[in-house]
Amino acid sequence: MLHKGKLLAALNTKRGQFSLYDGSFGEQLAMYQYALETLYQRYSSSAEVEHILPPDEAGMPPAGARPSIEFDRWLVNAEQSDYHAPHIPFGRDFANHEQARQWAECIEGVTTVAVDGSQLLPWRDASIPVALVQVGFFVNPHSAGRPYVKDVHMEVLSPDEIMEASRSEASDPDSYPYSEMQVTMRRYMLEIETLCQQMERLANDRRDEDPVYSPVVFFDGSLVVSFALTMPSPYRERYIASAISLLKTSEELRIPLIGYIDTSYARDMIGMLRRLDSAQAHPVLRDTKKIHDALLWQGHLHWGDRTPAMLCARDDILQSYGAYRNKIAFCYLQTTANRPPTRLEFPRWMLDDGILDPVIDVIRAEVIAGNGYPYAIETADAVSVITMQDRSEFYNHFQGFMERQGVKFTFSTKSTSKSRRR
Repeated sequence: MLHKGKLLAALNTKRGQFSLYDGSFGEQLAMYQYALETLYQRYSSSAEVEHILPPDEAGMPPAGARPSIEFDRWLVNAEQSDYHAPHIPFGRDFANHEQARQWAECIEGVTTVAVDGSQLLPWRDASIPVALVQVGFFVNPHSAGRPYVKDVHMEVLSPDEIMEASRSEASDPDSYPYSEMQVTMRRYMLEIETLCQQMERLANDRRDEDPVYSPVVFFDGSLVVSFALTMPSPYRERYIASAISLLKTSEELRIPLIGYIDTSYARDMIGMLRRLDSAQAHPVLRDTKKIHDALLWQGHLHWGDRTPAMLCARDDILQSYGAYRNKIAFCYLQTTANRPPTRLEFPRWMLDDGILDPVIDVIRAEVIAGNGYPYAIETADAVSVITMQDRSEFYNHFQGFMERQGVKFTFSTKSTSKSRRR
C-alpha cells in the first residue's frame, strides 16, 4: 500500500527541483510558441521555408517537418486571424452535445474500420511457455440497412514461436529464453494484417462514389515506428516491413488511413522550428527534449480546429522506409476542451488527392460519438481487451487441453496467489 504521510515528506524534499523544471519548461515553451506564431511574418510561401530547411539527402541534418500545400493555404489568411500560429479553423460551434451529434450525422453511409490488440505474455512460472495475441476489429457502415461487425482474430503462440529471436548458444543458460518482444511484435503484425485484410475487402465492395463517402480506417498508433529504432534485428526490420505494408495497401487501394495518437510526444515541428531559427542571424531557440509538438498549440485551438498538414521528415526510422520515406503526413486536431491536440498521421496520397478535409470530418464525427475519443477505436479496444479474469480462464483451459494430450502442466502457487491479490 502507498504510505501517504511518507509520500508527502518525500515530495517536499524535491520541491525545489520541480519548481526549477517548471520555470525552465515554461520559458522554453513560450519561445517556441512565439517562433511558431511569427512564421507568417518571416515567410510568404512554403517554397521559402523549403529553401532554408536542409535538403532531404544522406548526411544532412533532419528537417523534422516540411510544409505541404496546406501550409500555403494557411499563409493566405494568417495575418487576418486573431491567432497567428498555423491552424485551420473548424468554423462551427455547438451549444450542446445534442447539436454536435446532429452534425455528426454527416458520417452516415461512411464505413469506418478500427483494430486494436491485446496479449498474454508467457508466464515464467508455468511449466510450458505459451502466449496469446488477440486483435479485435470493428466495422461500422453507419447505415441502417447494413449491420456492423465486431470480431476478433486470435493466435496461440507455441514455445518455438516465442523463443528469443537473437538467442544463441553463448547466451546465459540461466536466463529465460522466451521473449516478450516476440509476443508484442506478433500482436502488432496481426493488427496490421487484419487492417490490410479489411481494406482489401472494402476495396472489393466499394462502388464508385464521391470521396466523402470513401471508407476510413483507423490504426491506434503511429505510422512511423520510431520505437523500433533501438530494437535488435530482426525485430526492427519486421516492424518496418509491417508499417510499410499498411501504407502500401492504403495507397494502392486508395482507402484513407489514419494513425491516431491521442497523446503524442513527437517533436517534428520542434525540429523544423530549430532548423529555421538556426538560419537567423541571432538564433534564440535552444535544443530541448522537454517540449513536444502538441504543446505548441495547447490552449489556442477551439474544438475541431486543426493544423495544416505537414510532411514528416525525421532522420531516424524513416531512413529505412524506402519509397515511403517521404510519404507520411501529419496534423494536429483539437478533440477535447482542455488537453493538447491529438496527432493524426496519414499517407501523403490523401493530401495529394484532396480528400483530407472530408476524412477529418469523419474523425470529428467519430470523436463526438465517442465523447472525446474515436468511437471506432474505443469499440475495437473493448472487443480485444484481455482481462486478468480472462488470463486465469485461459490457463485453466490450457491446462485441461494439455492434460487431454497426456502432458502435465503446472504453475507456481506463489504466482497464483499474487494474481488473485492484484
